[in-house]
Amino acid sequence: MSDPKDNPDTYPALGRMLTWVDKPGNGNRIFRALIVVCALLFVADFVIERHGEFEIEDLPGFFAVYGFVSFTVLILAAKALRGLIKRPEDYYGDKAIDREDYPKAGLDEVRYDD
Repeated sequence: MSDPKDNPDTYPALGRMLTWVDKPGNGNRIFRALIVVCALLFVADFVIERHGEFEIEDLPGFFAVYGFVSFTVLILAAKALRGLIKRPEDYYGDKAIDREDYPKAGLDEVRYDD
């Protein structure tokens, strides 16, 4: 028996309009569309006349390269920061909430090996 929450007819209006995103293969289509849009904007940057504050801003594709480099530096900085602040899995020890024993009656156990 399926859950009534899984029925798209019960979703809010915006949720019903966005159900196409969950269909198989649409994630790849969205990714390809973003690549095409980015490529078109990069090509358009060669056509548009810019009047930047600095000379480097007038170079075609400057903002695309600047954004890519900035994003890459941000990701690398986050990885380095993760190494500094990461804690072991048992950091909280016995005080962790997930270390509590749950009563069997309160768990919804599902056996898949039957």
